[in-house]
Amino acid sequence: MITDELEIRVRYAETDNMGFVYYGNYAIYYEIARTELTRNMGLTYKQMEEDGIFLPVNLMEIKYIKSARYDDLLTIKTVVEQRPSLRMVFRHEIYNQDKELINIGKVSLVFINAKTGKPCKPTQRFEKVMDKYFK
Repeated sequence: MITDELEIRVRYAETDNMGFVYYGNYAIYYEIARTELTRNMGLTYKQMEEDGIFLPVNLMEIKYIKSARYDDLLTIKTVVEQRPSLRMVFRHEIYNQDKELINIGKVSLVFINAKTGKPCKPTQRFEKVMDKYFK
């Protein structure tokens, strides 16, 4: 299992007219968190693309529990529970500065061969990094 946490402060531009985080921004928060998780593992999306792999999203689920507001300090916990094969699934939990769970999400990405546009297995470089976490 892989876990990571990231703190993000809600910026004014991310809120709606009522002062709440606009619902579409949670997808952006998830993307930032999973990008940092992979970077902390020793991989970057840039490296994967250089290796001929794209990772488009094929599923996203979001459950809104409580609203976040401007200037809130959010902690995004990201977990990969299973070793990726054709897909990599990220589970996200977002907490506010009071440690209250405010949002739950799940995002699934598919490994796609950049040349053929078809699903494929991860690269050897990716598999070697996964060996550290899943045996």
